[in-house]
Amino acid sequence: MKFLDLARIQIRSGAGGGGAASFRREKFMEYGGPDGGDGGDGGDVIAEAVDGLNTLIDFRYQQHFFAKNGQHGMGKQRTGANGADIVLRVPVGTEILDEDEETVIADLATLGQRVVLAEGGNGGWGNLRFKTSTNQAPRRANPGQPGIERTLWLRLKLIADAGLLGLPNAGKSTFLAATSNARPKIADYPFTTLHPNLGVVGIDGAEFVMADIPGLIEGASEGRGIGDRFLGHVERCAVLLHLVDGSSEDVAADWATVIGELEAYGGALADKPRVTCLSKIDALDDETRAARMAALSAAAGPVMALSAVSGEGLAEVLRAVRAEISQDRLRAASPSPDMSGGGTWQP
Repeated sequence: MKFLDLARIQIRSGAGGGGAASFRREKFMEYGGPDGGDGGDGGDVIAEAVDGLNTLIDFRYQQHFFAKNGQHGMGKQRTGANGADIVLRVPVGTEILDEDEETVIADLATLGQRVVLAEGGNGGWGNLRFKTSTNQAPRRANPGQPGIERTLWLRLKLIADAGLLGLPNAGKSTFLAATSNARPKIADYPFTTLHPNLGVVGIDGAEFVMADIPGLIEGASEGRGIGDRFLGHVERCAVLLHLVDGSSEDVAADWATVIGELEAYGGALADKPRVTCLSKIDALDDETRAARMAALSAAAGPVMALSAVSGEGLAEVLRAVRAEISQDRLRAASPSPDMSGGGTWQP
């Protein structure tokens, strides 16, 4: 299934049905009086966060969602039927934005959460409602209220406990594949990852969800490369794991590039807890490793080292990440540690 995290839709709630202006007409009923019923209410447009979805691809093929109108009232005091609601099923973590793409209308971050995006119009009153002691035969009836039409944006932010950051080809996908049940594309060229991937990581009897997003380059906040559009997928994370390619000649500059893009993105992303790691240490000799650890530590503070290929340092890094995640977000690990059987990685 193709990944899509942004979609534009047009919605319209149902209009209310008009009230009826009717009089009772029966044999031997000389003064029947008014008997016009009310119109039915229009249907609402509702968004609901459901399980089993992790993309907005359905909204690429259908962008218009219109609820049903209410039926008109009828004689013999019959009320028109209400229009049917329409429910938009979206993945958990979907934000609903106004047409300006900035104003947040709703954030559906929990399973089963529902929000009314457009209320249906009320049905109009029939002439029976207007009967008074001084107006025994009203001939007026109200029309129903019109529905609400609006253009909205859906933006998906994946629900993950930890997020992977780094320049392209920093080893993020290799790390996710080595520590979780995810199978992202891995290759020796930049921008192998073109859309976010999620994996379930297990360590010391606990599991958490980790997200890998496409690599950032200098100027991503201005649209260079793939840009920073995928940073929204790590906004909900409790901790960020920043991988710096150990084979780079200037690891401090690589670290500063990613941090600069986080700060340019804004929000609280740059202030989230971070675990900084020198990756690909299996490709370095002892002298080079020590020199680059020292250079990165001088720029970033405490630094860890890992190799997703050899497995060196993976357990220590995962424990450091787990320590930054609150207990209520952790889950009990699955019983099978065998990756071939679909379980999560365990040291």
